Amino acid sequence: MTWALLGLAIVMTAIAFVFALNTANGGMFDLAFWLLICMMVVAIGAIVLFLVKKLAERFATEKGYLKKFLILIGIAIVVVVLSYLLAKGDDVDLIKFGISEGTSKLIGAACIVCYILCIGAVCAIVVAECLPKSNKKK
Repeated sequence: MTWALLGLAIVMTAIAFVFALNTANGGMFDLAFWLLICMMVVAIGAIVLFLVKKLAERFATEKGYLKKFLILIGIAIVVVVLSYLLAKGDDVDLIKFGISEGTSKLIGAACIVCYILCIGAVCAIVVAECLPKSNKKK
């Protein structure tokens, strides 16, 4: 099913580009554009459906997986809240870009989340590579 959706998306993208180049077919471009949007919604829905199905299977078969999953979600929420609290609100030039202080604070929070996640990923890679493997066969 995934390959079929990908194939349809590629075909519809090609059709949208062909209609975009031919300005006389403006209505056909709109049709191709909305068909592409509908296929993206179906593809995203399928991804979410299969993700939920896979999570439900893992929750049922692997003992302790739900606890690990909830801890991961909790850590993600803590990182987002901490980032929002650390953002000042003057991270972006308010006058130059014409945005509010709240929007600037959200942008700053998103940047801080990115920094925290990148640092965490680097630390995880370093720890995984440097620690001795306990289950290594000799």
